[in-house]
Amino acid sequence: MTVTHPGGGAYGDQSSVVTGDAVVLDLRPAGFATRMVALAFDLVLQLILLYLANQVALRVGADLDTAVMAAVVVGSMVLVVVGYPTAFETLTRGRSLGKLVMGLRVVGTDGSPEQFRQALARGLCAAVEIWAVWGVVALISSMINRDGRRIGDFVAGTLVVEERSGRKPKEAVPMPPQLAEWAAAAEMSALTPDTVAMARQYVLRYSELTEQARRDMGERIAGLVSASVSPPPPEGTPPVGYLAAVLAERRRREEEKAARRQEQRGGPPHSRQE
Repeated sequence: MTVTHPGGGAYGDQSSVVTGDAVVLDLRPAGFATRMVALAFDLVLQLILLYLANQVALRVGADLDTAVMAAVVVGSMVLVVVGYPTAFETLTRGRSLGKLVMGLRVVGTDGSPEQFRQALARGLCAAVEIWAVWGVVALISSMINRDGRRIGDFVAGTLVVEERSGRKPKEAVPMPPQLAEWAAAAEMSALTPDTVAMARQYVLRYSELTEQARRDMGERIAGLVSASVSPPPPEGTPPVGYLAAVLAERRRREEEKAARRQEQRGGPPHSRQE
């Protein structure tokens, strides 16, 4: 997996994360200053938590053995320094409180949502590159790397990106006419946003893929989608047509829901892209 940097253009220094299957995901790496502000927010919060944890430990453990007391203090530090970012980023799919405030998110270098193992790797590395050496290692790494990645990002295979980057409007996926009737009656409420995003990238980048990638990825993604959509499409439907029909029908239903909500509020309806 590699990260390429198209030169300039209408979207500035926006990067494209390219997966091993050559699917391009448009992501904008977070700026150095923005990341530092988010990190500072998290560090202040963690310091407050450490102070509170130590105060509780001192009061509760006043009569405890010195060794037990030391173990309690060390355990509290591990929970705050490693446990806080790991748990928070896992539960929120890549956002700590600081990143949430600054509109940032941690994703895999292939554009996938951050997983627990990646959050844990970043948390463990942060204990060394941020806490143990006063952030010097993380600061240097973020400054010299074009995408602002620290050591923990390299170990975990992650990238911090902006969620409020003013991207261009998403392209609409057209409905294959021969599948419109089937799609209108299909049940697809169980589809997850991650699966939809994956299917959408495949359909929109279909012409950029090799024949092998089209076949392999199409079968794999269609298999994931079919687990949440029923009934199956007409026999002989190619994966790209099947996925396009699901995406187009899902968008149509969401636009209808949005229009109904606007009508109930007394405002003009507006369209919504998936």
